[in-house]
Amino acid sequence: MGTPGHARRRNRRGQGEALRREILDAVNRLLMKEGSAEKLTIRAVAQEVGVAAPSIYLHFSDKTELIWTALSDKYAQLADVLRAADESVAAEGARTRLRAQVHAYCRFAMAHPGHYQLMYQVRQPAVDASRIGLHPARMVSGSLRAAVARCADAGCSLALPVEQLATTLWSGLHGSVALSQTIFSDASTEQFVLDMADGLLDSLITPQDAGAGAPREPEETPASRRIKAMLAPTEADSAR
Repeated sequence: MGTPGHARRRNRRGQGEALRREILDAVNRLLMKEGSAEKLTIRAVAQEVGVAAPSIYLHFSDKTELIWTALSDKYAQLADVLRAADESVAAEGARTRLRAQVHAYCRFAMAHPGHYQLMYQVRQPAVDASRIGLHPARMVSGSLRAAVARCADAGCSLALPVEQLATTLWSGLHGSVALSQTIFSDASTEQFVLDMADGLLDSLITPQDAGAGAPREPEETPASRRIKAMLAPTEADSAR
């Protein structure tokens, strides 16, 4: 790490990746310190690392790309946890596989509160709706959305369209985790959060009733249409 406020020696050839990593580490530290991307500046990052501000732009086009890249490894780590949970019960039904991901999400958030705060509780740069589908959180939301789509394909009854239901589920999980991290926390907290997650999932997705015929697919809503519009086209296609 460069010494904040002091110029550093020019990196030797081949050390550009090391500088890039230092820049990303500095962004994470500053986000934790400031609690908001609005207070983070390219100049502050450069000072933290010990380089000139233009050096940052050799690696990142703007502040949004810089912050999203700094956080992307954390979203990737959570996405890997969800994938492993899904694979651990791959022989089970679609709802069981989704439930495994839901529990894995909650456990990850509670086991890594610092990571989770950076991912979801630090205000990030506001961007145009056309760009939000590129946010690294898509690795997590896409996994949940694909699992919900499998439930629909398996004949489960959905309370909402796939995109809206997955986002509602994600929002509910975040709310339960955030409450456990900020208001109440004791030895029973993890089980309580998992029970809340189960109740939410069961209220949104019910198993197929053998005598009820094919379930009716929920009609699109303004919220589901907005979510679809925000998703990158390739992600929307892969989720269905």
